[in-house]
Amino acid sequence: MLAHTFLHDGSRVTGLSPAIIHVLFNGDPELATIVIEDCPDLHIRSIIQMLELEELTQERQDTVSDRSLSWDLPAVNKTNRRWLHNKLLVHAVIGRGMRQLKQLRKGIKDVMVWPLLTSRPDVVPLLFPRMAEMQFTPQMVIDKITWPAQDSDEDEEFDVESMCPSSSRLAQLMKFWVGWEMLPPELNVEISGGTFPTASTCFEMLKLPAHFQTYQDFEEALISAINSAHTGFGLV
Repeated sequence: MLAHTFLHDGSRVTGLSPAIIHVLFNGDPELATIVIEDCPDLHIRSIIQMLELEELTQERQDTVSDRSLSWDLPAVNKTNRRWLHNKLLVHAVIGRGMRQLKQLRKGIKDVMVWPLLTSRPDVVPLLFPRMAEMQFTPQMVIDKITWPAQDSDEDEEFDVESMCPSSSRLAQLMKFWVGWEMLPPELNVEISGGTFPTASTCFEMLKLPAHFQTYQDFEEALISAINSAHTGFGLV
């Protein structure tokens, strides 16, 4: 299975949703069926999901309105919530990625794969596996990590499952680490300077500062770093 597809400019795309697949091959976003899980940015997804609540607090209303206005959409009110939900979802999933979709279509045509995909729709899921089907466990993540060299040959024993975050937080970590919510063939860890953890997604490298004295301090810094990365990989 080809889990990674490269555009003509060298950037990488993985795990396209059915809505994106539809626009890629049919070109009409109005006919695409989009669900909240298609939104690649977990922070924006959570904002759109606020519109599914029966009541919005003033703080949540302000959060939704700030996002809407930044995308040239009106602020939320009592009568436009369903309409605004759909508009935000369409823009988050398709509108923000149209440039990348055009690049992807060009790349597929340049490498002469386009005739195969248009004549054999059954091949498309093999080239672009669905994100919902890409499930992984904490142990699967651990097994793929290349750790930095240690001074001691003795590894500290710990319970991976008990210390691992929730599945949603683990998905956020993967997105912060490699740019998408899926496991690559290899994960890398590097000890570096700085205050907060950082990541080089192109090299699948997580860079961790060495100044932490407790696990709690490390966990809080990592969560802060993940929460600050709200823009979405490859999106503008």
